[in-house]
Amino acid sequence: MTRMESRRYSIHDMSRVQLDRRTPPTPPFNMPFELGLAVGYHTRRANNEHTWFVFETKPWRLQKSVSDLNGTDVYTHGATPAGVFRELLSAFLRHHHQPAVRQMTVIFEALSKNLRPILRETGGASPFETSVFRRLSVYASALADELVKR
Repeated sequence: MTRMESRRYSIHDMSRVQLDRRTPPTPPFNMPFELGLAVGYHTRRANNEHTWFVFETKPWRLQKSVSDLNGTDVYTHGATPAGVFRELLSAFLRHHHQPAVRQMTVIFEALSKNLRPILRETGGASPFETSVFRRLSVYASALADELVKR
C-alpha cells in the first residue's frame, strides 16, 4: 500500500512552484506531479476513498498553469498564515468543534515561539524530524484542547 492509499486526504500547495535562481531557471515540478498522482488515484477509486485539495497563493494562477484542472475548487490563501487557516477551514468543513482562524493563529504563534526551545531539547535541526514534529504535534493538540475549553 502506498502512502497515498493509506490517507483519506491530500493537500497540494502549488504556491511554491516558482522559477529558481540557478541556471537554467527551472520550477520544481514535484508538487504538480504529486497532484497529478492524487487526481489519478482519486479518479481510479470509484468509491471516493481519497479527497484531494489544491491550495495556491494567487487567484487564477492554477487555471493558467494547469488548465486541465479548470473547474476544480482552488483554495487561495494569499501566502499568509491567516489565509492558510481560513482556506483549511473552508476545505475541512466540520459540523462540530470547528476552530476559528484566531484559535489557529494562537496555536501557530505559540508553536513558532517555542520551536527553538523544542529544537534545543530534542537536539533536532528541523521541525520535520520525527521527534521534533511529534513534540510540536503534542503541544499543538494540548493548546487546541485548552482553547476549546474556553
